[in-house]
Amino acid sequence: MAFQEVENSTSKILIKELEINNKNVIELLEKYNSTFKPPVIPLSISWKATSDWEMDQKIEEDKTILLFLPKDTNKGIVLRNKGYTESVISSSEYLIDENDNLNIKTIYSSTVSEERICFLSNHIRSRYSVIRNHENNIVIQTSHTSEIRNMSTLKD
Repeated sequence: MAFQEVENSTSKILIKELEINNKNVIELLEKYNSTFKPPVIPLSISWKATSDWEMDQKIEEDKTILLFLPKDTNKGIVLRNKGYTESVISSSEYLIDENDNLNIKTIYSSTVSEERICFLSNHIRSRYSVIRNHENNIVIQTSHTSEIRNMSTLKD
């Protein structure tokens, strides 16, 4: 780690499956001029995060819509109303590898984002990301995140 910095944060993440006839799903498909052919897996992800990165701990929150369009059992396209690296509508390729890791690659106008999400158990996942400059492939940022589900917040 170049700067030997670690960020600790706490996030509340809510992932919901949406109905295919949901207004937001239909709008996103229309933006891509996509005539969906089942299966389409529509998800809504919202989060609220508190971080110790700065002296003033601020709360950041946002939400996004993801539409998984499988090509086969292990790969496909993800349409998003808001990207991970650049906050614009985006399309990604995804691949589930032989270890059941989810790999997502998104090419934006100025950057390329590559993520790998490793599902270590039902309650622990590890996420790696690399962001590169689209023009010259220089690495802009890398990150590793360990995510542990807070079991005390789960309902029976």
